[in-house]
Amino acid sequence: MKEIRFAYSVMLAVVALSAVLFSAGQAALRQSADSSRNPATQPRPVQLDSNQNAGSAAPETMFSGKIVKSGAKLVLTDPDNKTTYQLDDQQKARDVLNQRVRITGALDPSTGTIRVSVINPA
Repeated sequence: MKEIRFAYSVMLAVVALSAVLFSAGQAALRQSADSSRNPATQPRPVQLDSNQNAGSAAPETMFSGKIVKSGAKLVLTDPDNKTTYQLDDQQKARDVLNQRVRITGALDPSTGTIRVSVINPA
């Protein structure tokens, strides 16, 4: 009788652990699939002037949004365009963390990084 109770308790623990691991795995897969389809994580394409050749730097543009932490980096999130931009000047961004800002800079479309000239609180 003791052996049967022990076997049931072990089996119950294994089933519970399997359920927890299965749920965690499903959540991780769902999050991974959502982030790969999320346009907020994709850089917005920039159209070049017809007067510019492809090798020249992009013109400076005004960007607005909120400076937030994303992993170890600070980024600009633009809720209007549902876009997130990397920032090349982390020090300037650190000074306005969690604030709405206007950034003047040039976007590198291949990396989605803004080469920051000026950051002003909005």
